[in-house]
Amino acid sequence: MSAMILGGFLFFSISIGGTIAWVFSKLFQHTAQGLSLLCGGFLVGLLILDIIPSSFQMYKSFGIILGILIGYLVFQLLSSLFHPTNYQNPSVSLLAIAMVIHTIPICLTVGNLLGNSALSITITASIILHHLPEGFALTTAFLSQSEKLWKLFIYFIGFSIFFIIFILIGQYWDLTIRAQGILMGLSIGLIGTASISEFILHHVQTVTCKAFLTYILLGYLLSYMFHVLAG
Repeated sequence: MSAMILGGFLFFSISIGGTIAWVFSKLFQHTAQGLSLLCGGFLVGLLILDIIPSSFQMYKSFGIILGILIGYLVFQLLSSLFHPTNYQNPSVSLLAIAMVIHTIPICLTVGNLLGNSALSITITASIILHHLPEGFALTTAFLSQSEKLWKLFIYFIGFSIFFIIFILIGQYWDLTIRAQGILMGLSIGLIGTASISEFILHHVQTVTCKAFLTYILLGYLLSYMFHVLAG
């Protein structure tokens, strides 16, 4: 199976996740605060239930922790570059960068296994199931800013292109386990900081306490459902 086909499956997967997010946005009538909190709760759940446990199982703790610290510093830098004058808006760009970094070790691994025809079905199913949350998170963040949907389509295309490129790189370059651990930690740091700082804390005083907890818990519950589906 070629990298192009897998990239197509990735686009299909994140599009499904995006469609699910669009349906939920209709339920909230595109309420910016509700969608942002929903996205924040979803991302926190994604980290707690999936990304962090799997990362510590696959990589050494030192590399992950180092990556998390680097991710936090990178977030502070990128945050000041992306919206120094309007820091109240959650940044889709920061989240997209974190998602791309998160997929790099996965892409390189897929690239190494691409020649094994026995694993083609497993790889395809894994790509479809494990990238539904990325599509959901990006779309929810996008809709919370009332952005045009065609821009989201561009993000999905770009995400798929990066996926294909790193799969091709993985066919010729075997990244060390330590480096992969640092990259995973970097993505955890970016996603964690973005979800808490950008999507949750900015809305502590904009909604009632009941609504605040409801949106976050609903987002966490959705991430749990995705986790069960992918598991």
